[in-house]
Amino acid sequence: MRIVFMGTPDFAVASLEAINKSRHEVVGVVTNIDKKSGRGQKTTFSPVKKYALENNLHILQPEKFKNEEFLNDLKALNADLFVVVAFRMLPEVVWSMPPKGTINLHGSILPNYRGAAPLNWAIINGDKETGVSTFFIEKEIDTGKVIDIAKVPIGENTTAGELHDTLMEVGAETLLKTLDKIEKDNVEGIPQSELLTGTERPAPKIFKDTCQIDWSKSAQEIHNLIRGLSPYPASWTNFTFNGKNHTVKIFETRIVDEDIPQGKIKTDNKKYLYVGTGDSQSISILSLQLPGKKRVDVASFLNGFKLNEEEDFFE
Repeated sequence: MRIVFMGTPDFAVASLEAINKSRHEVVGVVTNIDKKSGRGQKTTFSPVKKYALENNLHILQPEKFKNEEFLNDLKALNADLFVVVAFRMLPEVVWSMPPKGTINLHGSILPNYRGAAPLNWAIINGDKETGVSTFFIEKEIDTGKVIDIAKVPIGENTTAGELHDTLMEVGAETLLKTLDKIEKDNVEGIPQSELLTGTERPAPKIFKDTCQIDWSKSAQEIHNLIRGLSPYPASWTNFTFNGKNHTVKIFETRIVDEDIPQGKIKTDNKKYLYVGTGDSQSISILSLQLPGKKRVDVASFLNGFKLNEEEDFFE
């Protein structure tokens, strides 16, 4: 099939590469416009554009999807199918264009975790399993008929970054399976209403307030929040050391059977730092970051901060 691929971040690159190496032909790549960043305001390309350039693929970067010139260029590619992975919401004039429709790869087992941050929320909510889904795009976001689902387990200490990398590869494999079905006209899709069991879980955008640790919650809830936001955007907390307040990002933790008062610390000032929670267990911090500093393991942190269990605390 002739395929137009639409995507922007690293998560989408594995899928683009899988299609580009398959028997299907990528006749165009649609990605976000270039951005300027850093002190020198240097132009940066999206990961998808970098791959497209390296592989001599035709690139389109519209500011607006309803731009007449863009729509004409898109039609001229004469694609059988559009494939969307980690991209913006498309207007109907775009997704309805190809004869075989437009499909999307989403990082959850639909209909759960529709929205912007499915990987993060699956971990934050303590799920033991997630996956990827391919579906036909329709008017309402992430609501189209599901074609294929692939499931993966979530370990007790799995981080969002680790899950991202796993789903990126599983998603690429699942997408190729879906393309084979569509090529053979051997797919109808299952309405998401038929797949729902229990209460649907959303995956809204994550804001700074979402990332703040509430030490009154259970150790399990706090551990899930921290790993569900690691490495990005990262959980954060206020840390009072020597009477001064610091904002600390926390990336990796474990749950330990230590009954410590909420927010209070226990440490040997060498290898471990425990923080009390709202229940009888505590959080062992393994890696963290101070403002303007690099992420470090807890031993390196303790080497620079000689903590006082009576006076220093997290809140």
